[in-house]
Amino acid sequence: MRFDGKHVVVTGASRGIGRGVAEAFAAAGARVTILADDAAVSETASQMSRQSAQPVAPVRCDITDRAAVQAAFRDMADIDVLVNNAGLERLTPVRSEDAAVLDTYARIIDINVNGSFWVTHAVLPHMRRGGRIIFTASIWGKSVEAEFAAYCASKHAVIGLTRVLAKELGKDGITVNAVCPGWVRTEASMRSLRIMAERSGRPEAELLDEIVGGQAIGGLMEPKDIAGPYLFLASEAAANITGQALNIDRGEVMI
Repeated sequence: MRFDGKHVVVTGASRGIGRGVAEAFAAAGARVTILADDAAVSETASQMSRQSAQPVAPVRCDITDRAAVQAAFRDMADIDVLVNNAGLERLTPVRSEDAAVLDTYARIIDINVNGSFWVTHAVLPHMRRGGRIIFTASIWGKSVEAEFAAYCASKHAVIGLTRVLAKELGKDGITVNAVCPGWVRTEASMRSLRIMAERSGRPEAELLDEIVGGQAIGGLMEPKDIAGPYLFLASEAAANITGQALNIDRGEVMI
């Protein structure tokens, strides 16, 4: 799967899954733009450019700021692929009276759902016919974990948004799909594992063994392990696939 001459935009690409996906597109010949609300985004883009010998442009932007998103994309060249990957994962127990937790709930919904919508809205005027939009949802968009209300709700919403946009944009030759990663070794997932272990009074290693033991294929995935499905969904081979939420979870959830 080659993407020579294609322009790919990946949000939340300064680390984790987003970075792994952006690196894979650059290695496949794409001209990549990475967007993140993170001072590290410029250095990350430079590193990717050196590694792939392909141009990687950085954009720093808070995707919950609609005006900032519009400005970021106003003068951007034609876009072939958008990967809506930016997201936030934190504990948000419903019984909490902590104002910070309740603010975090609102922030997660704002980034994971509203921000992804604002980015898509801003990109569409620049997207060529036959374009591809891919959301990073989560296996928790098809299942749930106690005390992660905002994250689980947001990822269920992302799958719903994927299906609505697939219906809406099909007439323009644009496909819209979601990838639902299972447990991947990222900063966010390891933080969640640590919190789950603390609240259950169990060692992290024991809890992780239990989680990956429930997969059909054992072991914890790395970001590079799930980049392939994004490239597939962006390729001509997936031209007839839209409105789908593809599990990449080693058989943890089979729905």
